[in-house]
Amino acid sequence: MAQAQLSVGFRGGLSYSGMSYRPTVAIPKQKVHGVKSKPVYGIAIEHYFKDHAGVELDIQYLTTGYVEYNEDETMSNETELDYLKIPFLSNFYFGRSGRFHIKMGPHFGYLLNATDVRREFETTNTEVPILPTYGQPGDDPKKFMYGLTAGAGISKVFGKSTIVAEVRASYELGRPESQDRIFDMEVTNLEFTVSYLFQVMERK
Repeated sequence: MAQAQLSVGFRGGLSYSGMSYRPTVAIPKQKVHGVKSKPVYGIAIEHYFKDHAGVELDIQYLTTGYVEYNEDETMSNETELDYLKIPFLSNFYFGRSGRFHIKMGPHFGYLLNATDVRREFETTNTEVPILPTYGQPGDDPKKFMYGLTAGAGISKVFGKSTIVAEVRASYELGRPESQDRIFDMEVTNLEFTVSYLFQVMERK
């Protein structure tokens, strides 16, 4: 008989962000480096409605951002954006005590802090803007984050405890720019994490 189960726990690991942007509508997309090996951690809540299908809600701290180099790569600008991110994902698994998971769904978040770690150069051509600052007075970055997340992983069940290892990819549908200093921006993120969950409720 299928059983409803509720588990809560902790999730932590590393994130790697990627970014590209179009300075103006007439200029092709420019790819820049993302910030790498940033910690991601938070609370995970997992609920199974029946065998092999459920949902997961996470409340996590995540850092994204960019590193942009000048033409000869002798100077760089780096900005980090710290978010409270909340993914709400469908969770399908195959197997019993050893499981393979597929997860997908939307995520939402709120910008906690923007930091311009380094600003070593500015554009020499005013018609071709580079990525702006987001941590200075007057930058006024958008606070709300939203996008899509999908992932896959494996888990092992030990009685009421579960250990999960997974990788997730997310795509942002919003962007932090609020003043049209650049035409468009695309942000992606990869997360490599391990979670520990403990079953707190089971109902037949």
